[in-house]
Amino acid sequence: MGKLTREAVVERALEIGDAEGLQAVTIRRLAQELGVTPMALYWHFKNKEQLVVGMADHLIEGFEITPDGSRPWQEQLRELVGRLVRMLRRHPCAEAVLEEVDKMEVPAFLRVWDSALGLALRAGFGARESCLITRYILQGAVALAGGSVEHRRCGPEGHAEHVRLKRVRFQSLPPDTYPNIVRMAVPLTERGDAELYDTFGVDLLLSGIESMAARLDG
Repeated sequence: MGKLTREAVVERALEIGDAEGLQAVTIRRLAQELGVTPMALYWHFKNKEQLVVGMADHLIEGFEITPDGSRPWQEQLRELVGRLVRMLRRHPCAEAVLEEVDKMEVPAFLRVWDSALGLALRAGFGARESCLITRYILQGAVALAGGSVEHRRCGPEGHAEHVRLKRVRFQSLPPDTYPNIVRMAVPLTERGDAELYDTFGVDLLLSGIESMAARLDG
């Protein structure tokens, strides 16, 4: 094989993490997968901690936006959140990577965070509210993408059985006590179109921020 690049190492690490979980990603495992000695990987990453930082940086670079003062802040914030959700959907290990990494060591994270803070400030929020908004955006995106991760981890057949059993439990509840849950057992357990689910979720998250910003202008 040609010269081993940092990007190739990180991408293989993400493939292993997505398939088997972040705990399966080790320097030794990566060396075997890439057909090199562990020492060849140490040229790029001295240990797993640095590797996880590299994985996080690579993931976040995929949904960065370039701040543009000529575009509405609402449009840019919506684009940022949408890209974040799509990245989390593509990579089941992304949540674990973001939880484990020291975000101060991830340049791409700092750039995205700085951009999001700037957009919140443009909307008219103060420093404290802007900080809260950026935290809720990350937490909301993780929650939106969570269903897809569960589906991929247990596989299509396992997921279908999980949904069936959950629906039966809902339908078995006393209808006099829980009439709405029993009546809506099917839509409660079936996510339906993933794109519609994501779009609705992003709209729900962003509409709250936009509504609060509008009150600031009033």
